[in-house]
Amino acid sequence: MIFSSSLLENAVNQFAKLPGIGKKTALRLVLHLIKQDASEVANFSEALSLMKEEIKFCSRCHNISDADLCNICSNQSRKQEILCVVENIRDVIAIESTQQFNGVYHVLGGIISPLDGIGPDQLTIDSLLKRIENENITEIIFALNANIQGDTTIYYIGKKLKAFSVKITTIARGIAFGGELEYADEMTLAKSISNRIPVENYINAGN
Repeated sequence: MIFSSSLLENAVNQFAKLPGIGKKTALRLVLHLIKQDASEVANFSEALSLMKEEIKFCSRCHNISDADLCNICSNQSRKQEILCVVENIRDVIAIESTQQFNGVYHVLGGIISPLDGIGPDQLTIDSLLKRIENENITEIIFALNANIQGDTTIYYIGKKLKAFSVKITTIARGIAFGGELEYADEMTLAKSISNRIPVENYINAGN
């Protein structure tokens, strides 16, 4: 791709660093911004800078937040005793979009994947266990992607949870094996949450 302006080329290269954005898409985005009023572009730039500088992570569940506690954790109308464990923030957004879950979340920040160099110590498993120990949690729902890494993570954490008197379930396999939550349609995801199943089969599989 040949550019007549180094400024244009630099802008396209920056946009192309975003996941899922190729050079052609990046060029379309940059050309769109060029056509906008300077104030609109300034607002766009300021929103990104402000997000990077001031955004926080919830001290309780590790979701993105504007304050120490996210608006889900601080909402007392939600069922604080039901805890949904997810891989990442995108999964929180996907489940919230179904409007079928009224509990709270815990974001692991990934899943156990030895091939990718991700072990339990790199996830927020310790803070999850502390929450279960210190909070009145009655049910833990694993809403992890239906793949080997997700099942491995459920198995590992499930073994850790044996010491606690808490109901442990996982979302039903309405999500195809190998599928990712963020790409599931809202109806399928809602039914998977509603029809969740006990997780003993994951925990006892290694016995």
